Amino acid sequence: MQNTPEDAELIARVTQGDRDALAQLFSLHRDRLWRMVTFRMDPRLHGRVDADDVLQEAWLAAVQRLNNFLVDASRSIFVWFRLITAQTLVDVHRRHLGAQKRTAGAEFSIDQGWAADSTSSSLSFHLMDHLTTPSEAAVREETSQKLNQALAGMRELDREVLALRHFEQLTNREAARVLGISEQAASDRYIRALARLKTVMTSFPGLQQD
Repeated sequence: MQNTPEDAELIARVTQGDRDALAQLFSLHRDRLWRMVTFRMDPRLHGRVDADDVLQEAWLAAVQRLNNFLVDASRSIFVWFRLITAQTLVDVHRRHLGAQKRTAGAEFSIDQGWAADSTSSSLSFHLMDHLTTPSEAAVREETSQKLNQALAGMRELDREVLALRHFEQLTNREAARVLGISEQAASDRYIRALARLKTVMTSFPGLQQD
């Protein structure tokens, strides 16, 4: 089952033309979508773009594209909301950063829903929040670059499943749906990615390991 009983009940109402039910569904998953936006947003947009604004734009896009979901209303409503939100975030990057946009904007795949380089940058940025030792800006920047390079050395799918499971907190089934791989493959890759992450973090003194 891809949707919870509560989701399934609301989806049934949506298929009957109840648009309020769609709003309830989006509200149910809003916190998880917010987590994804804050994880993947380019740091240069902090203070300029609010995650809530991105979600509002994503909501409007979901309303406009509802018929696309209704073609197969049995699929995960959260994964569908997440795809639309991810595409909205790419548009936000393009509008605000233009030629300076991250690889996330340049290489984001509408079909696959992820981009390896942007995930590496997001992982590096958020892992740096765990840096416990005092550090001057120059040293911190050097550490960030080295950490980003180390993460870039991971396999693309391993890096992405790590981001989905560990940072966005998706279930294994949801991560598999997002990546278009089997649940067993997603599980195996997550275990491997966690082991690799531990190795990466131990090579950087001052980084906490959760």
